[in-house]
Amino acid sequence: MNESWNRLRTAMEQEGHDALLITDPKHVYYLTSFACDPHERFLGLVIQRDAEPTLIVPALDADKAASASSVKNIVTHTDTDNPYDVLKPCLPAGLNQLAFEKNHISVARFEALAAALDAKRYADAGPILQELRVIKSPEEVERLLEAIRVIEDVLMEGVSRVRPGMTELDVVAELEYLMKKKGAERPSFDTMVLAGERAALPHGVPGNRVIREGELLLFDLGVYVNGYASDITRTFAVGEVSEESRRIYDTVLAANEAAIAAVKPGVTFGSLDRTARQVIEDRGYGAYFTHRLGHGLGLDVHEYPSVHGRNEDVLKPGMVFTIEPGVYVPNVAGVRIEDDVIVTEDGVRVLTSYPKELTVIGG
Repeated sequence: MNESWNRLRTAMEQEGHDALLITDPKHVYYLTSFACDPHERFLGLVIQRDAEPTLIVPALDADKAASASSVKNIVTHTDTDNPYDVLKPCLPAGLNQLAFEKNHISVARFEALAAALDAKRYADAGPILQELRVIKSPEEVERLLEAIRVIEDVLMEGVSRVRPGMTELDVVAELEYLMKKKGAERPSFDTMVLAGERAALPHGVPGNRVIREGELLLFDLGVYVNGYASDITRTFAVGEVSEESRRIYDTVLAANEAAIAAVKPGVTFGSLDRTARQVIEDRGYGAYFTHRLGHGLGLDVHEYPSVHGRNEDVLKPGMVFTIEPGVYVPNVAGVRIEDDVIVTEDGVRVLTSYPKELTVIGG
């Protein structure tokens, strides 16, 4: 087993967990290399402190699990089985404390689980898994870089196809076609293309708004590749834009660069948010930066940490997150510039490389 397993078992001992039940397919993949979408069927990884782990999979995924999983003790269940009856013998009798994923198992599934087992206490496995995932291994960083490479290729080619007269949804369709063509598993979230005043909607939904000369066009997009997510935002000028739009853009770019420059081990996430926010406030747009600075990135496109002004958790080498300040002036324009970064031993490495100067497109 790899270092993640050693850290996991050490944490189990510290927390007094006799066993862990992992049910989120992302975490099963993280620990075993077996990727599966079980739909409504039961998927579980049982981890004990002093025994080999057991992977419980739907019978129709047995061959795939046997070939992909690092866990070789595999138990299957059919559609007519009660999966909790299958689970019970995989755990020791007289469990003192079983930890499971509270954020993943529904109340109905927990009730079925508790009825089948005889554990004295139940605990949340979430904190252990969060602590495990927050420091990315070199292999994880390589997977993130590949997801970033794909989305930057998509953005580069997609932007070259933009012309005035296209709709936001026209551009989304082009981008999502390119994602598949270039090897992405799927978008990591709903692709966002917002034109003109609609770019001032931080979570706007693309529609039939026609793209016109003389306005800003915001792209926020990402993909999954090998189970890991990318997330990038860039804002472009369609032809020549107003001085106000350029001022907004320059403000956001300065905030993005200031926050990146402040990343190093030992500072807090809150301090990064405050650094970017101060730049925007100093230029008169403070009221228009309405969200946190960023979020963690990895198996999920949004994961721990949340990079906001009240998060005083400390940065550590290996943490990966986004830096994405924005200014959104209602009925005028919106700009967001987002990069993916990793904390290094002595500072920061920016994983995204797409140019950030204001680029004119649509010619």
